[in-house]
Amino acid sequence: MHVGDFLHDSAKRAPDRMALVGRNERLTYAEFEARANRLANALIDLRLEKGARVAILSTNCPEYAIAYFGIANTPYISAHCSTRSVPGDLVYVLNRIGADVLLLETRFAAVIEQVLSQLERPLKLITLDPGGNPEGATYIEDFVSGYPEDVPAAKPDQSDGLAITLTGGTTGFPKAVLVSHKARCASAIAAADGLGLDESDVVIASTPLFHTAGLFVWFGSSVLLGTTIVLPETWDPAEFMRIVDAENVTAALLVPSQLNDLIAHPEFSAEKLKSLRNIGYAGAPMSRALLDRVRAKLPDVMFTENYGQSEACPITIRTDEHGEEKLTTVGKVSCNAELGIVDGDGKLLSAGEVGEIVTRGDQLFDEYFNDPEETAKAFSLPDGWLLTGDIGFIDEDGFLNLVDRSKDMLVSGAENVYPAEIENALYQHAAVAECAVFGIPDERWGEVPAAHVVLAPGALISESELIDFCITKIARFKRPRIIKFVESLPKTPVGKIQKNELRSPYWEGHEKSI
Repeated sequence: MHVGDFLHDSAKRAPDRMALVGRNERLTYAEFEARANRLANALIDLRLEKGARVAILSTNCPEYAIAYFGIANTPYISAHCSTRSVPGDLVYVLNRIGADVLLLETRFAAVIEQVLSQLERPLKLITLDPGGNPEGATYIEDFVSGYPEDVPAAKPDQSDGLAITLTGGTTGFPKAVLVSHKARCASAIAAADGLGLDESDVVIASTPLFHTAGLFVWFGSSVLLGTTIVLPETWDPAEFMRIVDAENVTAALLVPSQLNDLIAHPEFSAEKLKSLRNIGYAGAPMSRALLDRVRAKLPDVMFTENYGQSEACPITIRTDEHGEEKLTTVGKVSCNAELGIVDGDGKLLSAGEVGEIVTRGDQLFDEYFNDPEETAKAFSLPDGWLLTGDIGFIDEDGFLNLVDRSKDMLVSGAENVYPAEIENALYQHAAVAECAVFGIPDERWGEVPAAHVVLAPGALISESELIDFCITKIARFKRPRIIKFVESLPKTPVGKIQKNELRSPYWEGHEKSI
């Protein structure tokens, strides 16, 4: 099986079912497959070497979906670029992956024109819409003209490279994560098994398709199941509510910051969201306090959490069926993955012991593209275990408790302090709309917690009052020593808070990696 089979099988089962909705287009599964096959046959005719990289730079839209599945039916590898990339980022990424072709929306033409002269190899440009084309670009309808709608005769092998996605990029330049067809077939099957979706669902893809969770876990499993997929171009809470209402959307995948945006929006309307029965969330940990806020606003919705990363997804899945007592966990290991906890020496730990989370199974990535040193670090344990860089423990019932990212943990004196615990305390105060906790230098303790806080509209509270509130929820030594009230927090394109940007000014002149 390879990823292109998802679309072929769904089109065979239900050719007339609506597949893609977006940008004033509505495509059935038969139409979706026909357009993807035409693109695949045209790309194959370029006669690039096996494993050539075909990059995509686009917002969520039917053309992105067609491009992804078109490339999946070729011997080539799709590479997914962030739409918020500045020219320097794109130069780095396109050179790192050695892209041969770039499929792009014309809204990014000006950025690409600044990049072309700095690339190490020629780049063929194909535009996904008929706007103002960059010089030398070919419009996709002209590119595929005359090519057949049949599935290409030569199919990729399951071990062949499928796609490259970029890690979250919260610390410096991202890594290029290469995954095989086998790995992302495993991801889609696990998600389809655990997320509670079926072919009757109308799902909305509100996280970027260039991100692992949005592309492989949500979109990929939706096509595998044959659901209808609505593709909004950007995230806007008011537009999200309008679309859910208009299209009778039943399921959505959101990151915690999007859920926070949604319930805090001044025009929030549970009535407009009445068709929703299932909200999955992923991409970053969500505090219990924030989850409780969201559930109170949407009491009839089932919430499904999946934990994973670009290198392995999903690792665990938790549903409401697991019960209230497991709400603080990120669930049980997915159907085709293994899970473990190791100490600093790589020794597997017992239930309840805190250490680094490791995983293995068919869902693992192949390598960091052209980066053997970082690949070796990730797979430095024996027996195929991947080091995730996350800290947690597995309880007696087999549920994973995610403590924090290892890079976010701070050591204050001799004590490990996890920002996620402090953030959960802060979110329990009604005045706090959003927050981020991180370590800052301290002459006595080495480092201590600090917090940047976005207040809820109209809320008034002092720094000392909020610190005193935290002391009622967590141990005194874990309290934030500084709280700075800010209008917003810096985020990656997929909604992860960029703590490196928050930490950096505090650590200038001090010896600490940020």
